[in-house]
Amino acid sequence: MPRAKRGNKRTEKRKKILKLAKGYRGTKSKLYRSAKESVERGLKFAYTGRKLKKRDFRSLWIVRIGAGARLNGLNYSQFMHGLTLAGIELDRKVLADLAANSPESFAALAVQAKGALDSKQPAAA
Repeated sequence: MPRAKRGNKRTEKRKKILKLAKGYRGTKSKLYRSAKESVERGLKFAYTGRKLKKRDFRSLWIVRIGAGARLNGLNYSQFMHGLTLAGIELDRKVLADLAANSPESFAALAVQAKGALDSKQPAAA
């Protein structure tokens, strides 16, 4: 049986790593071992960053919704609770976009949320 040298596979693998390391400074983009370490580290940060991005955007949306709700006389939790009582199922991304770009439609939602909260409140308070 002939001996199998890893020629093509090895060079393809190394070229792939060096291509990912393009733009790194110094030996990190030139030498395979350093490039491999840097690329693995970078990919680890990228994975974590994709998870953090979701958290960051959700908190940004909540801040925007809260600011829009305060302009209409509610706080964030009252506004969201009023929307659920009114049966309005818009996600936070859409609500934040409405609060930032079309305040009049957001105000209409706030009026509906207030109405739902008022109808839920007991009369003898």
